[in-house]
Amino acid sequence: MNTFGIVAVVVVALLAGVLLFAASRPDSFRVQRTVSIKAPPERIFPLLNDFQRWGAWSPYEKKDPAMRRTFSGPAMGNGSVYSFEGNGQVGAGRLEITEASPPAKVALTLDMIKPMTGHNEIEFTLEPTGDSTLVTWAMRGSCPFIVKIMGLFFNMDRMIGKDFEVGLASLKANVEG
Repeated sequence: MNTFGIVAVVVVALLAGVLLFAASRPDSFRVQRTVSIKAPPERIFPLLNDFQRWGAWSPYEKKDPAMRRTFSGPAMGNGSVYSFEGNGQVGAGRLEITEASPPAKVALTLDMIKPMTGHNEIEFTLEPTGDSTLVTWAMRGSCPFIVKIMGLFFNMDRMIGKDFEVGLASLKANVEG
């Protein structure tokens, strides 16, 4: 076998190894961050339950102030819908509140259209602790094969988690400010 043949076999073997390793990765992901806000849950809940108030704290709103937004359904709570189309950092998609349990929980579905299609579940939980509230922002979803491959090169928890940290810090500043 000549040098080209050996190199080709090695490249194919490495590529097969990467693909097999990616296939062994989990079929789902979960990203979660928590912050303590010095306020009762009743003061925080309305900012999560009303999409028109997300501009005050959401990190994605700040990534593209020119983003096109459409609100439909009820003004807040179950069935409230927020569709968006923004730049490459934001993408395009649709959020819908699927459960609003004042003042403890807001659950949503996120259907992304761009840059990649995806269906994720988001949950905000508010847990009172003395004169503060622990606010947790969590997202979970499936990992198709292409996402598993991308996950070998990009840390999804770190990327999305950083946005969650920025958003929770903004929420805290907004409520405590």
